[in-house]
Amino acid sequence: MSKWFLEIRGHVPRKAGILFGVVPILLLIGLWWFSTWGPVEERRIAPTILPSPGEVIRSLPALLAAPDASGEKSLAQRVFRDEGSLFYNVTVSLKRIALGFLLALAIVVPVGVTMGSFGSARALFVPSMTASGYIPIATLVPLTMSWFGIGELQKVVFLAMAFGIFLLPQVVTAIEKVPEVYLRTASTLGATRMQSVFRVLIPVALPDIWHAMRLAFGVGWTYLVLTEVVVLEKGLGSLVAIAQRRGPREHIYLVILTITLIAWAADLLWVWTGRRLFPYQRSET
Repeated sequence: MSKWFLEIRGHVPRKAGILFGVVPILLLIGLWWFSTWGPVEERRIAPTILPSPGEVIRSLPALLAAPDASGEKSLAQRVFRDEGSLFYNVTVSLKRIALGFLLALAIVVPVGVTMGSFGSARALFVPSMTASGYIPIATLVPLTMSWFGIGELQKVVFLAMAFGIFLLPQVVTAIEKVPEVYLRTASTLGATRMQSVFRVLIPVALPDIWHAMRLAFGVGWTYLVLTEVVVLEKGLGSLVAIAQRRGPREHIYLVILTITLIAWAADLLWVWTGRRLFPYQRSET
């Protein structure tokens, strides 16, 4: 253990890495339980601020299946079709994320590849790219609302803009990182400019572009909640805002946990797919 425990940039064994990763989570849960243990009036933190782990778990059925006072809806309808249920709002949020991400990719990847490949395009777009990096993402919410209203289009465009601001510099960097020796070899073999771009730069940079897409997809969940909290049009963000205003507060923590699990599962899928698309790349995850 001592060989890798204090070694600079040492490689931690897989089992030890899993154990180390679980410890902070257990400590956090233990601190949560300790802070909310006991009768309500004797707790260190009021339940309106931080409910106990047990209270959060017991509120899960109410979030999974929205109540139907009339009794006309079946359990499946209340779980998957009712606008107040968790699964329904998960599908709404996933759809928005997917559409915004695809729209961003359709615009950003061609522009980023062009900027990374040609100095003239880089000089043309770098000032705009640099300036966009200083724009607070939150200010894009009212801006897109003034342009597109408060419907689905506004949310998709906002997410696409947020994705694009994060992703564009990553794509440009990935293209620029391609070693010059590949381009010289292609030129020696008689490759044209377009052949050098599509057969050299893009294939070599594709693993880094994939990694950038993975990071951008994870960051997108923060932007999603931002727009859904401001405009309550279904989705996980609206569940958080409704629980904060009307209660129960336990649902806030359940939705946060749901978002975390979905983003984590999506990240694992990105990694798994990347390993199969680019088996020659050493995984850094």
